[in-house]
Amino acid sequence: MADQTHVLFVEDDDVIREATQLALERDGFAVTAMPDGLSGLEAFRADRPDIALLDVMVPGLDGVSLCRRIRDESTVPVIMLSARADSIDVVLGLEAGADDYVTKPFDGAVLVARIRAVLRRFGHAGGGDRTEPDAAPAGGVLTFGDLDVDTEGMEVRRAGQPVALTPTEMRLLLEFSSAPGTVLSRDKLLERVWDYGWGGDTRVVDVHVQRLRTKIGQDRIETVRGFGYKLKA
Repeated sequence: MADQTHVLFVEDDDVIREATQLALERDGFAVTAMPDGLSGLEAFRADRPDIALLDVMVPGLDGVSLCRRIRDESTVPVIMLSARADSIDVVLGLEAGADDYVTKPFDGAVLVARIRAVLRRFGHAGGGDRTEPDAAPAGGVLTFGDLDVDTEGMEVRRAGQPVALTPTEMRLLLEFSSAPGTVLSRDKLLERVWDYGWGGDTRVVDVHVQRLRTKIGQDRIETVRGFGYKLKA
C-alpha cells in the first residue's frame, strides 16, 4: 500500500462498494472501503489516505458531515458521490470542503479520470506513482490591498494574518492572482484549476469562489455577470 495511492471509499450499498473497490484496485489504487461514516472517520484517522471518496447518504455520519470532520483535520482531497444531480447535495458537499463531486450512477472510467484529475492537482499521479506538484507561477509575493499572496511559499496573508486555504482554493487564488483585473470564465477555471478536459458543472467553481471570498474578503473577487470572475487589481 505504501507504493500505491490510497483511496478511502465510504459507501453503504454493498454492491456499489464492492464493484467500485475492485474497479479502483484494477487501476492500481489501494482501497479502504467502509460502509458508514463513523467507520470511515476511524479509517481516515488511522490510515491517512491520499484521497477520500464519500457517498452523501451513508448511515451513522452522513457524507457531508464526514467531509466537514475530515476538512477540520486535513487538506486531503475529497470527492463526494451523490445519487442525484441535486443542487442541495452538490452545494452542501462543496460547502463542506469537498474538492469535486460525481453523480451516481457513474461510469468506472469517468470516476477514475476524476480521481486522477484531483490527485494531479494535489501532486499525485494516481494509481501508484507520485508526481511533483505543479510549479508555482513566477512573481514572489503579490499584493492586492491588504492581501499578500506568496506564489513561491504558497502562503496567503490578509492584513498580516495567515489565511488557511485548501489546495484547490490556493490554486483558484493563484489563477486570479496571475491575471488581476482579467475576467476568467467558469469554463476556463474548470480547465485550469480542476483539470477538466471536458465540460463540467460550473457550480463547483461558484461554491469555491464563495468559500475563497469568505477567507480573503467578499469584495476581493468580483462577479462579472454573463462572463465569470475577476480579482480586483
